[in-house]
Amino acid sequence: MWKEENNQLVRNFEFTDFSEAFAFMTRVALLAEQHSHHPWWSNVYKSVEIRLSTHDAGDVVTDKDQRLADAIDKLM
Repeated sequence: MWKEENNQLVRNFEFTDFSEAFAFMTRVALLAEQHSHHPWWSNVYKSVEIRLSTHDAGDVVTDKDQRLADAIDKLM
């Protein structure tokens, strides 16, 4: 579930191993390109953290972030 904190939408994803986590990040990268909106993310082994905010709007959460979050959720 996405949560809003510090003017960002944040979600942590857990996978079975590094390969699954990296494959997920690859799919998210393709979505991000389609949405022209690129996340901040971190990956450690089987965990991926994604943070979304719109830089052009002053680093706050906008509909653009919500649309990308919804698209990412559909990958799960």
